[in-house]
Amino acid sequence: MEALPISPFEYSSGSSIRGRNRVNPLADKKMKSLLHLLALTSIRHDPEHKLYYERKKEEGKHSLLALNNVKCKLVSRIFAVIKREKPYVKTHQFAN
Repeated sequence: MEALPISPFEYSSGSSIRGRNRVNPLADKKMKSLLHLLALTSIRHDPEHKLYYERKKEEGKHSLLALNNVKCKLVSRIFAVIKREKPYVKTHQFAN
């Protein structure tokens, strides 16, 4: 099965610069919505992600951009767990 994109793609038509970024029609919209809900829940319940999100907001980033960064962290974490075939361990709690 072919992997489908989940990120927005720039809408452009020739030299036109009008228009916003939109979701590619080939994207898995159900997966995107689940990932969005996962990121929102993670910000509420995971102190590491909440701190990261708040730090991005304080830097002046748009809330959806900060949320997209959290989604990226979650996807990276998920793929790392799958690749290593071991459960996730919060290593920052062992620092110091």
